[in-house]
Amino acid sequence: MAQSTESWGSRVGLILAMAGNAVGLGNFLRFPVQAVQNGGGAFIIPYLVCFLIMGIPLLFIEWSSGRYGGKTGNHSTPYILDTMAKGRVWKYIGVFGIFTNIAVVSYYCYIESWTMSYVYHSLVGTFNGLSQGEVAGFFNTYVTIGESTTGIPYEAVIFYIICLAINTFILSKGLGGIEKVAKIGMPLLILFGAILAIRGLSLGTSGASDVFPDANAWDGINFLWTPQFDSLTNPKVWLAAAGQIFFTLSVGMGTIHCYAAYLKSKDDVALNSVSAGFMNEFVEVVLGSAVVIPIAAGYLGLDWVMKNAGFGMAFQTMPYLFQQWGTVLAALAGLFWFGLLFFAGITSSLAMGTPWMGFMRDEFDWGRNKAAWSFGGLALLMGLPTVFFYNQGVFDEYDYWAGTVSLVVFALLETIVFSWIFGIDKGWREINEGADIKIPNIYKFIIKYITPTLLLIVFLGALFTPLNNDWSGNLHALFTGNGWTLDNSSIINQLAFTGLNQEIAAATDAVTLEKLNDKKFFISFARFMLLGLFLFISSIVYLAFLKRRKEGRATL
Repeated sequence: MAQSTESWGSRVGLILAMAGNAVGLGNFLRFPVQAVQNGGGAFIIPYLVCFLIMGIPLLFIEWSSGRYGGKTGNHSTPYILDTMAKGRVWKYIGVFGIFTNIAVVSYYCYIESWTMSYVYHSLVGTFNGLSQGEVAGFFNTYVTIGESTTGIPYEAVIFYIICLAINTFILSKGLGGIEKVAKIGMPLLILFGAILAIRGLSLGTSGASDVFPDANAWDGINFLWTPQFDSLTNPKVWLAAAGQIFFTLSVGMGTIHCYAAYLKSKDDVALNSVSAGFMNEFVEVVLGSAVVIPIAAGYLGLDWVMKNAGFGMAFQTMPYLFQQWGTVLAALAGLFWFGLLFFAGITSSLAMGTPWMGFMRDEFDWGRNKAAWSFGGLALLMGLPTVFFYNQGVFDEYDYWAGTVSLVVFALLETIVFSWIFGIDKGWREINEGADIKIPNIYKFIIKYITPTLLLIVFLGALFTPLNNDWSGNLHALFTGNGWTLDNSSIINQLAFTGLNQEIAAATDAVTLEKLNDKKFFISFARFMLLGLFLFISSIVYLAFLKRRKEGRATL
C-alpha cells in the first residue's frame, strides 16, 4: 500500500476546501426553493435545529473518522470504516463513500457546465431583448440534444466534456490544486454573492410593473425570515429541513472523510469542522436567501414566486430579470450569478473525485494522474447518459438514488458505526484530540442517541412517505383501521414505478403512451447504470481485500 505524503498546505486552505466541498449549487438553487415550498419562515427554525443536532454531529463524526483512518494510511471510506469496526461487511458499507461521489459528479458536472455556458451567453448578450418565455425556452433548447443555441453541434455535450476535463486536470495536481481553486473560488463566490444580494435587497418596489404592480423585493425577504412557530409540529417541514442539511453540508458522501484523512494525527477537527460548517451556513442562509427570491419577488411579485419556485428559476428566470438592469449591468450580473454558481459547483465536484483517487492510490499504488483521469473516465461513462437523455429522466433518477437516498443510508450507517460499534467514548476522545475548542458535553449524548434517531426518522419518512405528505391524516387513517397510503414520492413507490405506471394506464393516445414507455425504459436504464457502478466499486474493494490478505494486512 502506498503511503501518501500529501497534506494540506495551510489551515485556511483546508477550511476553504472543506467549505467549498459543502458550499455547492444547492446553497443557491435548492435552499431558496425548499424554503419557499415549506412556508418560508416556517422552514428556518426546523432547518437551524437540524443543523445543530444533525449537521454539526455528522461533521464531527466524518472529520474525526477521516483523520482516524488517515493515521493508518487510509484515505477513503471502505478502509476507514474497516479500521473502525471488525467484520468484512463494513468495508462494503464504505463503498457508498466512493459510489455516491462518482454517480453524483457525473450529473453534477452537467449542471456545472450549464453555468459555464450561461456565463458565455450573458457576456455576448444572448438574452438581450428576450421575453421571460423565450429565456425559459432557451434552456429547453440547450438541454435538447440535436439543437443548439450557438450553432455548435452537440453544444451541451461539448460544454460538459470541457467542464469534466477541467475538474480532472485540477484533480491530477493533488491537494495543492484543490486548495488553490478553493482559495480563489470561495472569496470570489462570496464577493459575487454579496454584490447580487445588495442589489436584491436594494431593489424594493422599483421593479414593479403594470403586469406585477405589487412586486416588492422586501416581500421575499420578509417571507423567508418571518418565523412561524406552528412549523414545529409539522413533520413535512422537519423532513424537508433535515434533507436540506444533507445537501448543504455534503455529509453522507465520503468526501469529508477523505479530506480529513490528509490531516496530521494531532490536527484539530473540532474547530475546523465547525468553521467549515458555519461558513457554509453563512453562504446558504445569508447569501442564498438574498439573491433569487428577493430579485424574483422584486419584479414578478411574491405570489408568482410561491407558485413557480423551482430549480429551473436560476437558468430560466434570472437571465430575464437581469435584463431589466440594462445591457452592461445585465452582462455583469450574469457573470456574477453564473460565475458564483460555477465556483460553488467546482469546489464541490473536485471533492467528489478525491475518494476514488485516495482509494486507488492507497490500495493499488496508482499515481495522481492515473487515479484522476480514471475518475474522469468513469464520470464521463456514467454522465453522458444524463446529457443525452436528460429529458427522458436519467438525470433525475441519478439525483434521486445517488444524490438523495444514498446520502441518508450512508449517514445513518456511519453514525451507527461511530457511536455504537467503534464506541462513543472512543469516538468522543477522537473528536476532542487536538481540539482548539471545548465541545459541550451534550454533543456526546446527541451523537449517540439524537442524531441516529433523527437519521432513522428521515430514512423511514422517505421510505414510507404518506399520500400528499399528509402525516396527520394518514396516521389517523392508520389508527382507525383504514391503512397507510403511500405517496408516489416514497422510496417504495419509486422502486415500483407506481406513479409512472398510473400515468401509463391513464394515457389516452399513442404518442403519450410511447413517451411514457420510453421514460420507463430510460429510468430502468439509469438504475441499471447505478447498480452496475455500485457492484463495480464493490468488486474493486474485494480485490483490494484479497491484495491486503496476500500481504498479511487484511482484517477479519
